[in-house]
Amino acid sequence: MSERPALLLVHGAWHGSWCWTPLRTHLEANGWRVGTVDLPSAAPHNAAEHGMHDDADTIRSAINGPTMIVAHSYGGIPATQAATPEVEHIVYVAAFLPEAGDSLIKMVGGTPPPWWRTEEDVIHALNPETVFFNDVDEPPTGMLRPQSRRAFTEQVTSTRRTPSTYVISEKDNAIPPPAQEAMAARATATERLDAGHSPFLSCPQDLAAIIERVSPPRRSSRASG
Repeated sequence: MSERPALLLVHGAWHGSWCWTPLRTHLEANGWRVGTVDLPSAAPHNAAEHGMHDDADTIRSAINGPTMIVAHSYGGIPATQAATPEVEHIVYVAAFLPEAGDSLIKMVGGTPPPWWRTEEDVIHALNPETVFFNDVDEPPTGMLRPQSRRAFTEQVTSTRRTPSTYVISEKDNAIPPPAQEAMAARATATERLDAGHSPFLSCPQDLAAIIERVSPPRRSSRASG
């Protein structure tokens, strides 16, 4: 009997687990066990109270046995922080792939991009239909939530290196492809999609195929009884 690791899908800033539905549908149809998390730093009402380490705690609590994490955008930072020895592989989808000491604000050069609007302790994304969803037929802009500013300033402390694949989105308006290329150099392998920042919405079948291709080899086990 052979077993796959479970999949854990980790969304990016301003999003929630809702964004994975098309991709999750494809993966579950192919026999994967798929879990998701809702990061507290993008909660509807109290996002400002939570930071990156709270998000990492949420991810860590969802890991139960051999797991492959698929992380999008900001989600790559807490996913890196949260990875335990049970995490066999991380797929970074147009994501931040940090090193110890990095924070999101450090990784964007210390200066917020022009499409961020800060309001006290939360940040709003301006023009999401262009920045996030430029190749999505029905942009779900109404689903986006305020994002904790604290989550973007807390630093990664983990030095654990997990085997990884970086999926570069070549039409991304949120994280420029050259920046993705630089982060991809830290990964074990690189894949590419002719897509914007949200391939889980614009081409979920193509992203599912990459996840299938790069997944760790199945482990053999014997049923007891």
